[in-house]
Amino acid sequence: MKELSNIGVIKELLERHDFSFSKGLGQNFLINPSVCPRIAEMGGAAKGCGVIEIGTGIGVLTCELAKRADKVVAIEIDGRLMPVLDETLAEFDNIKIINEDVMKVDLAALIREEFQGLDVAVCANLPYYITSPIIMMLLESRLRIRSITVMVQKEAAQRLCAELGTREVGAVTVAVRYFSEPEVLFNVSRGSFMPAPNVDSCVIRFNIRESTPEGVADEAFFFKTVRAAFSQRRKTLINSTASGLNISKEIVRTAILDAGLTDNVRPEQLSMDGFIDFSNELYKLVL
Repeated sequence: MKELSNIGVIKELLERHDFSFSKGLGQNFLINPSVCPRIAEMGGAAKGCGVIEIGTGIGVLTCELAKRADKVVAIEIDGRLMPVLDETLAEFDNIKIINEDVMKVDLAALIREEFQGLDVAVCANLPYYITSPIIMMLLESRLRIRSITVMVQKEAAQRLCAELGTREVGAVTVAVRYFSEPEVLFNVSRGSFMPAPNVDSCVIRFNIRESTPEGVADEAFFFKTVRAAFSQRRKTLINSTASGLNISKEIVRTAILDAGLTDNVRPEQLSMDGFIDFSNELYKLVL
């Protein structure tokens, strides 16, 4: 197969298959040949490992994963890419392509059926508009996976991997740290893509925790509280939570003080233990 990161090869391939980029799907194909091998290596593709890839493009990363892992199951929503992938991935016998929306795929069943006896990792190049929903789905599903390695917009990477207690933190940051240990791997410039996006990207990895933090009275309420806490950026924890949960400020203030926090604290200032203690105290008061 010709070099799939070569602009000339990509253009000839797409023209031959009458393919045009979809802005709605956030399609930007990699043309930097050094990026995908690094993602595959750092994403855990290796012997004894299976990989779920989300979003194939023309198969550049898929090829690199298949060279290293025992098996790759790639999930691609755009049916127009199926004949392209039939061509670009023809030399591999350890790849299965699923033409489906990953949000509608039973990934737990897929892992049971396709990866028996293998460690499993997830790799993806995610469009910005659906970055958080896909990541949260993967984490909340508690899948039998060891890591999630994704390329996202740099701004999203900073938020997803932020340390709790810093200004970059949002509800998704708390959720990411609840289920995993996130780390920034390397940056990818906007010139590495065709068409070039307006922002730079970053590859990050979530190393899945063997167990989630202890002491949470009710997990669903915990995440409901976290989402409410960040529903109004830069507001105090009292104001945003009361508004987000539609309860009185006095109830929220009582929970905050009972959790050992100050009543002027902002949600981005809380540690994981702080969020757990606060949500537990609030849970006692409202349920």
